[in-house]
Amino acid sequence: MVSELKALVRRNLLNMPGWRTRRRILVIESDDWGSVRMASREAYNYFLKSGFPVDKDPYNRYDSLESNDDLEMLFAILASVRDKNGNPAALTANSLVANPDYRMIEADGFRHYHYEYFTETLNRYPNHHRVMDLYREGISNKLIRPQFHGREHLNIPLWMDALGRKDKVVHEAFRFGMHSVHAEENPVYFNEYTDALACHTPDQLELLPAVLTDGVEIFEKIWGFLPVSFMAPCFIWNTQLEKPLADAGIRYLQGMVNQFQPVFGQPYRYNLRYHYLGQKTKVGQRYLVRNVFFEPSHFPDADNVGTSLKRIAVAFAWGKPAIISSHRLNYMGTLDPANRDRGLKQLSRLLTAVVKKWPDVEFMTSDQLGDLISTGKSNQ
Repeated sequence: MVSELKALVRRNLLNMPGWRTRRRILVIESDDWGSVRMASREAYNYFLKSGFPVDKDPYNRYDSLESNDDLEMLFAILASVRDKNGNPAALTANSLVANPDYRMIEADGFRHYHYEYFTETLNRYPNHHRVMDLYREGISNKLIRPQFHGREHLNIPLWMDALGRKDKVVHEAFRFGMHSVHAEENPVYFNEYTDALACHTPDQLELLPAVLTDGVEIFEKIWGFLPVSFMAPCFIWNTQLEKPLADAGIRYLQGMVNQFQPVFGQPYRYNLRYHYLGQKTKVGQRYLVRNVFFEPSHFPDADNVGTSLKRIAVAFAWGKPAIISSHRLNYMGTLDPANRDRGLKQLSRLLTAVVKKWPDVEFMTSDQLGDLISTGKSNQ
């Protein structure tokens, strides 16, 4: 009872400050699309048999490059419900546009970093030949809207340093075309090189604006339009990066209530910076703050649908859009089809319950919500 009361208080506090609207708006923000986490079932079985606790981390256990089947089945669920305006549920797919080029890095003696577009990565995977066509169909049918999650989901300086030091675990993962693998149950460095913007020295920070600008340019080449919102990998970024992001056309910054700002000279240490919905950055961008968390792969035995509905109700009661965080791994089935089936079944239950409980709900993507907030029309 006490824990439930504390949870209710936290949900209300999260939704008190910031932009408000009378409209019931629901946004689903989903991270990690286009990146490789666990390369294959073969890789998973190898590392599990070798004593790595990959089964203890949901990303290593379930997350993989999206396949034809993954997108087809997800789109069917999103299309199965409609809002008051006749629009289907829509997923904001925060996209990584590149992955390491392992062959080039090895050929270069692990001295320099090389990358490939994620569309090239798709070509090397079975059951992925229709992914880009499916994406285009999904975009056309208003089921999915890619936005920017970075060039890679990878801390390049730290990873290349580990390769250069011949770190055994990193090289083992490298053999399978992966940049990390869950090597310890309680690692000190729990982000496993996925914290792309975690710069802990001025020199590391100096490298990142060019990486982000390059990533936005690649995004436009792949998707045919420029992104206007950005989700920092692992919720970690230095505030100084907001200016180059703004210069590249990013108007909205997705995230949680807290930003993790790296502390110079102290690896793995962060200062927390508080944000609220609609708050402006120093260069005029708007923060979009997630207030619902729907992650069945993290909590397979929990009442994910019921908890999310409670959070949505609190958001709507405070005149806030419900911004749902729901990572890609919840809907991936290459490694474990049961994971995809579970995630999609629960997503279907959630969306069906939402349109039944709130028939005036409106489905939006992050860029649409950001544009609405930036107009200042909070009471429409």
